Amino acid sequence: MSELRDAAMSAKAWPFEEARRLVKRYEKAPPKKGYVLFETGYGPSGLPHIGTFGEVLRTTMIRRAFEAISDIPTRLICFSDDLDGMRKVPGNVPHQEMLREHLQRPLTSVPDPFGEFESFGHHNNAMLRRFLDTFGFEYEFYSATEFYKTGRFDDTLRLAAERYDDLMAVMLKSLREERQQTYSVFLPIHPETGRVLYVPLKNVDAVNHTITFDDEDGREWTLPVTGGNVKLQWKPDFGARWAALDVDFEMYGKDHSTNTPIYDRICEILGGRKPEHFTYELFLDENGEKISKSKGNGLTIDEWLSYAATESLSYFMYQKPKTAKRLWWDVIPKAVDEYHQQLRAFPDQELKAQLENPVWHIHNGAPPESRMVVPFAMLLNLASVAGAEDKAGLWGFIRRYAPEASPETHPDLDAAAGFAVRYFRDFVAPTREFRAPDAQERAAMEDLVARLRGWQGGLDAEELQSLVFAVGREHGFENLRDWFKALYEVILGASQGPRFGGFIALYGVDETVRLIEDALACG
Repeated sequence: MSELRDAAMSAKAWPFEEARRLVKRYEKAPPKKGYVLFETGYGPSGLPHIGTFGEVLRTTMIRRAFEAISDIPTRLICFSDDLDGMRKVPGNVPHQEMLREHLQRPLTSVPDPFGEFESFGHHNNAMLRRFLDTFGFEYEFYSATEFYKTGRFDDTLRLAAERYDDLMAVMLKSLREERQQTYSVFLPIHPETGRVLYVPLKNVDAVNHTITFDDEDGREWTLPVTGGNVKLQWKPDFGARWAALDVDFEMYGKDHSTNTPIYDRICEILGGRKPEHFTYELFLDENGEKISKSKGNGLTIDEWLSYAATESLSYFMYQKPKTAKRLWWDVIPKAVDEYHQQLRAFPDQELKAQLENPVWHIHNGAPPESRMVVPFAMLLNLASVAGAEDKAGLWGFIRRYAPEASPETHPDLDAAAGFAVRYFRDFVAPTREFRAPDAQERAAMEDLVARLRGWQGGLDAEELQSLVFAVGREHGFENLRDWFKALYEVILGASQGPRFGGFIALYGVDETVRLIEDALACG
């Protein structure tokens, strides 16, 4: 353990870099509460998207890295801001008209358009928890509605009333002049309509901890700030929650970064110590636009898991969190194959390299053995040429290539074969564009066919790759990438593909000969 801790204290992997900041936070004295608290926030205004999952995953990676270098216990809270008023109706849910009738009501007071839970907020919370549970996260779920209504937030809310002027001074500096005229850190929840009101306050009583305001009809109301009668505006709520829970670490997207000084100062005014922060870059859809819960653009967790195992998504999330990522279907195959490359490398690495290997962080230091003897990209191409409709159609080829493999002994390969057939059917087949070879390419392919007919070297992928290389060189391809691209485009209908020698070994020499001949006959 001391060897692990020593290596972790200098590891360059970003979870360890963040964990060391937390160690430094408590180098003089351990936290009075007895643990280090990690928090992630979720705004359940729409169905949870993959970015929300990434926040919990990355926070968990930092948490586990911290546990490797510190003896202080940890907790992780996933906090849902479900008392927020529904400001607009998400475009990807049913019963739009019904939902419009409940605009500005707290999400936990809006009927569930899916008819499954007591409210839309409860539905979205359940979706989030199901997603997180799929990945085995260890977390505690907190609902803002319960947090406000059960009194757990009352002490902080009373303090907010007492220090209202200080809070307002922070917030007003960040607002345009016209907004300053009506802004208040407190949002009343109307006793009759249940709507969250954005109205100016006539008075904040620091002694009795009440607010006074006129509603939209001009009627005056006085409400206590406690017991769920009000909620804080979202920026003050962020910092107030840090103070109330004594949060030590929270990460959030780049779109929040300019608000960090506000969150920190609110926390300090309300008696807290600002937490450590980590700002990550945003996830983008196919058009380079930020993914959004309300738009429903980008991939969902369920969509990714329809085409690849959970670990591949974790691998994708680990990579360069401070770099914007395009999150679309075509990133899945690369993530799958790179994840297994890292798994295969792990056992032979020294401890320092293992701590900087993504799979250490995905599997909390105990990654499994990879049984993927055939890359996912190769399975996709096999599904293409074999016309397989299910994974059983691929196993005949796989067994010939790797006789020791079976669905029972290689479950990750078996699952990947099923994913590959589905991915090919849904995304590759509709976009394939075959072309005819030019004269140089045709001559080279005819030569390759002739050499494969006389091939006596068995199914050695490297030797077959060398053969394909030799044909390309002898037929004058100055850049051999052009030769392989021609093979892919003429034979597979794609501009890129697997190592062709490995493909021949998997698909079979005779089968590859027929495949090339058929392509030449069509061209």
